[in-house]
Amino acid sequence: MSVLVILEQTRGAYHRMSWEALAAAFALGQPVSAAVIGEPGEAATKGIERLYTIPAFDYSADGYTAVLAALIAQVQPDYVLFPHTYQVRDFAPKLATRLGRVLVSDVVKLHPDGTAVRQHFQGKLNSDYTFTGPGPRLLSIQAGAYRPDAVPAGAPVIEAFAADPGPVRAQAEAPFRESSRAVDLTAADIIVSVGRGIQEKDNLILVEELAEALGAELAASRPICDNGWLPMERQVGSSGQTVAPKLYLAVGISGAIQHLVGMKGAKSIVAINKDPNAPIFEVADYGVVGDLFEVVPALTEAINKLKA
Repeated sequence: MSVLVILEQTRGAYHRMSWEALAAAFALGQPVSAAVIGEPGEAATKGIERLYTIPAFDYSADGYTAVLAALIAQVQPDYVLFPHTYQVRDFAPKLATRLGRVLVSDVVKLHPDGTAVRQHFQGKLNSDYTFTGPGPRLLSIQAGAYRPDAVPAGAPVIEAFAADPGPVRAQAEAPFRESSRAVDLTAADIIVSVGRGIQEKDNLILVEELAEALGAELAASRPICDNGWLPMERQVGSSGQTVAPKLYLAVGISGAIQHLVGMKGAKSIVAINKDPNAPIFEVADYGVVGDLFEVVPALTEAINKLKA
């Protein structure tokens, strides 16, 4: 069994989700190869067996479908993985139809036997998908489902691949660009996130001081942003950003499923909440049951002493 990952880059800069899809591929425990349209760049430093490089051309669903279908026909992988980006959402269903296969999208976990896990109703329900037909089996990986730093380093064999994109029936408009953000929480190693347990805006200074002591980015659950206490760009959750930091410190956050789906990829989760039955403790690696107005200042003071 073999796995092929379709990586995505823009002018030489790889999308973070490309590495997350690559990490998911390694979870299958099978030989992993990758393909990229454009120069190999950083992908040439990853621990994959083979990297297929395709000469760059302007994006179109028709062109990408034709070229990748030709590549898959040559490589004949059992699994083809994509990052679940806007571009993949555009061409991958078309590619699956061209191949006569099913695309399982927005996968949050892959088991070694190939079973894919998807979430429904904003993470309230998990369902398992098992392929019964022959390969290739196509899947796209949800943002934050896997950690990009789980991909081993290496030096793959680089193989050029060329195919004719064929006639393009629809010209793509300019690439989708998200609105600019003052902060990109997806790039943060440490995040201190605050919930409605902070009670009022004036109390935010407590978590701001903790975030400063840790060298962390400040984030929040939806109620905090809805109240205008912090800008919407700092919201984590199903309607905000999806993050996967090394440390996620949840302060006064009960743990509604809409919030959990945005931070489930964190390597280590620490929760501070006075309610011992708060759902956040079900996903936390470490939990502190106590009043945040007592715990947070003491924690900030202890951290500052260690740094002194």
